Amino acid sequence: MIDTRHIKIDDYDYNLPEDRIAKYPLKERDLSKILIYNHGKIVDDTFRNLTDYIPSGSLMVFNNTKVIQARMHFRKETGALIEIFLLEPYKPNDYEQIFQSRKECEWICMIGNLKKWKTGILTKTVNVGNIELTLTAERIAETGNSHVVKFTWDNDSLSLSEIIEIVGELPIPPYLNRQTEESDKQTYQTVYSKIQGSVAAPTAGLHFTKNVLSELEKKNISKSELTLHVGAGTFKPVKSEEIDDHEMHTEYISVPRKVIEDLIEHDGVAVAVGTTSVRTLESLYYIGVKLNGNKDLNESQLHVSQWEPYEAVSSITPLEALNNVLDYMLLHNLSVLNSSTQIIIAPGYEYKYVKMLITNFHQPKSTLLLLVSAFVRGDWKTIYAHALNNDYRFLSYGDSSLLIP
Repeated sequence: MIDTRHIKIDDYDYNLPEDRIAKYPLKERDLSKILIYNHGKIVDDTFRNLTDYIPSGSLMVFNNTKVIQARMHFRKETGALIEIFLLEPYKPNDYEQIFQSRKECEWICMIGNLKKWKTGILTKTVNVGNIELTLTAERIAETGNSHVVKFTWDNDSLSLSEIIEIVGELPIPPYLNRQTEESDKQTYQTVYSKIQGSVAAPTAGLHFTKNVLSELEKKNISKSELTLHVGAGTFKPVKSEEIDDHEMHTEYISVPRKVIEDLIEHDGVAVAVGTTSVRTLESLYYIGVKLNGNKDLNESQLHVSQWEPYEAVSSITPLEALNNVLDYMLLHNLSVLNSSTQIIIAPGYEYKYVKMLITNFHQPKSTLLLLVSAFVRGDWKTIYAHALNNDYRFLSYGDSSLLIP
């Protein structure tokens, strides 16, 4: 029996040479390599042949979040450059509403070069067509290691969504060790991205092309979309010796009723595209457990905490949990379930819905590597050794794997 809380993160380390980290994507997304791990056996192939390995009639679940241009730079009168990194909405605290804001809004942010911005209001003026726009930023509160920043602008014909497209910069991962380039605006989005909110891409989806999606459809493979807005915490390293002392970040999830119905129709069995889809799908079970015999909770009370999967003792089946969620949505007339999750998936975790996983190759000593290890029942070293020995490209812009435990 694995004692999940006392897993030592050093046991999930491996040597990743700098030259194995893909700094740029391939010109053709679906020409990336894919490692097929099928019940312990490994086959190498090209991503555009993915359809060959997914059974007809399967349900594939995608995360349709869209990366926002979350990084903004302001220069003080002294010349000091201040970076403000948008993390999550504060006021209004709803993604859709905040992107439609006009004149003002508030965000929880990380701030670079904070020591140079003790007080005062930062100002940035840009030209939008024939209109001069002035954007201001003011620190109004602290929240943990982050800050609440109030933004105001002097032209209510522009929404926040339009403003960050003009003023912001796409935040590519720090381990790429390069500046964001114009090409990243396209290549660091999935072809099916729709819902604004992420500060990092759900990178397993970057390999998909319209052609691959079309081939899946021809094989009668169903496609279902949910939304998890990827936070900056996805890059947060595990610094504690044991994972019990690592605090997982909270991420916001939106699950349409159709996803629940699709899962029920497929007996609760899914092929997850990416770890973000995994985290959302698996969180649904614990939401369903909360709702068992208790349909009066509000959506904020459905939050899944970090250690809940290891503490919650429940005899309800995965399908019963899904039916609880569906009943709750019908009762409250919800077309979309909006909640949040802090779930940590690590060895010792029992997967409820995800039976096949498409994912990239992750950083050493990361929570994502723990998730993969839990999925392949500890056999991650075999997979990663094969990838390193066979010229696979790693991390966000790297190659892919299809894992079937």
